[in-house]
Amino acid sequence: MQKVNQTDTLEKFRLDKWLFAARFFKTRSLAAEAIERGRIHLNGARVKPAKTLAVGDMLIIQIGNYKYEIKVLALSNKRGSAVIAQQLYSETEASLQQREIIAERLKVQPSPFYVRGRPTKRDRRKIMRLKDHL
Repeated sequence: MQKVNQTDTLEKFRLDKWLFAARFFKTRSLAAEAIERGRIHLNGARVKPAKTLAVGDMLIIQIGNYKYEIKVLALSNKRGSAVIAQQLYSETEASLQQREIIAERLKVQPSPFYVRGRPTKRDRRKIMRLKDHL
């Protein structure tokens, strides 16, 4: 198992690069877009993608229905394995419990029949019958 290094303090750790390295987003541009849209808050405030990150900062990350409240434990600009990425942060207990509750609710909720892709002829007839009754 590889250990996360704390590099020299001259290197800046951008928020968007850190989110990419911590594997919250698949690309850095997706991370930057989420920050621009206000889905990422650093210490309770909206920030820009180039904001410098420090150890001990608190992040609130909104991804879809899920909300992560995390504390930055280490800094990295380089994307590594999932094991290394998990060493970069720790999630609060309240955040973990909220995500579990949301996951359970989403499992119970039935998925719409049209999510499978393009509706079939039979599905279109059902939709038309539904629209006629409304």
